[in-house]
Amino acid sequence: MDDTLISRANALAEESFVAGSGPGGQNANKVATEVQLRVNAYKLRLPPPVFARLRHLAGSKLTASGDILIVARSHRTQDANRTEAREKLAELLEEAHRQPKKRAKTRLNRIGKVKRLKAKKARGDVKAKRGSVKPGADW
Repeated sequence: MDDTLISRANALAEESFVAGSGPGGQNANKVATEVQLRVNAYKLRLPPPVFARLRHLAGSKLTASGDILIVARSHRTQDANRTEAREKLAELLEEAHRQPKKRAKTRLNRIGKVKRLKAKKARGDVKAKRGSVKPGADW
């Protein structure tokens, strides 16, 4: 992934500041330090597989209109929260660009297959013997 995508995302991002909960005591009640960063995922023009991964990773952060909403409120200042929100967005985009490794099929040799089938047969026999008791059977 290149830095141009992150800079494009930052350029498209809309910030709004809210008086949020979090550290700061009375400061939190007076000053709007919580940052809500909103970026439209469709405007990023991502390739379909990357967009699909982004949609999966974003989860509830993705709105119905296609906006990714990132909230940062852990710091006392707007600037620190703004930086944190932009870092979260960059991490999300980088993770979406990372292609997952393909799962290698497990290989089972003939002996392992025979052993597994024997164990299944033995387990089936145990379960078959648990059946209901027939009337008139001698104990």
